[in-house]
Amino acid sequence: MNKTSSTTEDRREGVLSSKTYLYLTEFFAGMSVMAVELGASRLLAPYFSSSQIVWTIIIGTIMIAMALGNIFGGRWADKDPDPDRLYARLLVAAVWTAAIPVIGKLVIVAVSAALVFTVSTGFLIWAAFLSCMLVFVFPCFLLGTVTPSLVKYTVSSLDNSGSTVGKLNAFNTIGSIIGTFVPTFLSIPAFGTAVTFLIFSGILMALGLIYFISCRRRAARCIVCTVLFIGCCLGGNRLGFAFWEKGLTFEGESVYNYLQVKDDDYCTILSTNVLFGVQSVTIKDGSLTGMYYDYALAAQMMTDPEKHPAGKDCDILVLGMGTGTYAAQCSNYLGGCSVEGVEIDDRITDLAHEYFSLDESIKVTTYDGRAFLSGITGGSEDRKYDVIMVDAYQDITIPFQMSSKEFFTQVKSCLAPGGVMVVNMNMRSDRDGGINDRLTATIKSVFPEVAAVDVSGSTNRELFASESGGLFEDLEKNLPLISDPELSEMMYMVKDGLAEDIRDYPEDWVLTDDRAPVELLGMQVIDDLISQELEYYKDIVKKDGIKGLME
Repeated sequence: MNKTSSTTEDRREGVLSSKTYLYLTEFFAGMSVMAVELGASRLLAPYFSSSQIVWTIIIGTIMIAMALGNIFGGRWADKDPDPDRLYARLLVAAVWTAAIPVIGKLVIVAVSAALVFTVSTGFLIWAAFLSCMLVFVFPCFLLGTVTPSLVKYTVSSLDNSGSTVGKLNAFNTIGSIIGTFVPTFLSIPAFGTAVTFLIFSGILMALGLIYFISCRRRAARCIVCTVLFIGCCLGGNRLGFAFWEKGLTFEGESVYNYLQVKDDDYCTILSTNVLFGVQSVTIKDGSLTGMYYDYALAAQMMTDPEKHPAGKDCDILVLGMGTGTYAAQCSNYLGGCSVEGVEIDDRITDLAHEYFSLDESIKVTTYDGRAFLSGITGGSEDRKYDVIMVDAYQDITIPFQMSSKEFFTQVKSCLAPGGVMVVNMNMRSDRDGGINDRLTATIKSVFPEVAAVDVSGSTNRELFASESGGLFEDLEKNLPLISDPELSEMMYMVKDGLAEDIRDYPEDWVLTDDRAPVELLGMQVIDDLISQELEYYKDIVKKDGIKGLME
């Protein structure tokens, strides 16, 4: 045995007198890395969405941190194979991880505020990347030093080095597997993102404390880290994602979303993203919202007036039910309609019943919209609808499986003769070849008649499609049959803004299951919208300086 190995053996004391604790350290380190990675996605999603772009940034930055940790961990272990150094790093990683629920949100907001005035393209990429680098790289770097250090402490002979390293990797992998499932299915849904960070940072803290207590040294270091950890535990769950908002009715998380409910005397609002507006709204007196839900009611007016005079008695399916604003509008203004919804997030459905007065008689299926269509197509469950509303797009988070030619073909197969599909495209942009052009091109490859209207005062665009044609003719015939003056005024507004799409789109603009880069296309629109908004604020700064901006 060489001198270094002998020195390492001499330092195995306390819980390290056997190798069991070293394997446990590897196990929990692997678990914590995955928990931090999943927690990172939930911490960033309310600000930057949960798109594939954000996931790529998270995975990439954490892998960079782990790779650097492996390199430096190996060097440090060769230079000074003292377990004290490893477990001291675990204590620091524990404190940092525990602080993430507080410092992470502050850093994200600060980075976003700084970049929004300095970056004109790729805002989401740069903001998410810098936030990850500042918040998550350091603790993951420290955790990356664990494996090479443990190899140094566990391998006592070249004769069994292969099996020892293999066992360490197995413990790390098993820990990583558990660290993947526990946050997703247990801790985040039950306790939230902040508590999840605290749980796994507590595990790291315990690993370090047990080691130093068993060795009876470094008491001051342990006390300082413990005090900091307790401080993070006391304050970490108090800072909400939208911590600048006052008087929120509800703020929480589900398996799929960040959820925020605002309530006042006029309306109740659901948001699933801190930075990108409103997802659902209910006007308490039952009147029209002035938003895209009202425009979408024109889909019923585009059905056969002989079967559905003034849009009445339609069978309606809503893919992306949300809190049921569109369904409520159909019930309030279009008599005899049967409305059914599909919503993948059952927590949103719970909030719909609790805060948005969603009628209990309206059936809501907790499922993916496309999977639902697949289940009702063919066989005894074959169902047809007069109107299918596709409202599953949230900011940059556009499900690719619900934006492809194959998906819209499924929608068409579920429409009754003369039926109409209406799609809420929530990021209007004049960019040639952008996400709206691509979605329109895709829909036109399936439906022969397509028309669209821009929603006043918003970035939404409502797109209507029919296989049988007659959208304009049926709308014209149904308008005089509307008895409600508020609805009539809104439908005439839609008619005045409605335009048939007669453009010829390039073949390669059609999105398919195999190729649908919706995240990149959506990011381009976000950049355009941010640039447009910034011009207003830049003019204020140029004219009145920072003081004018604050005012």
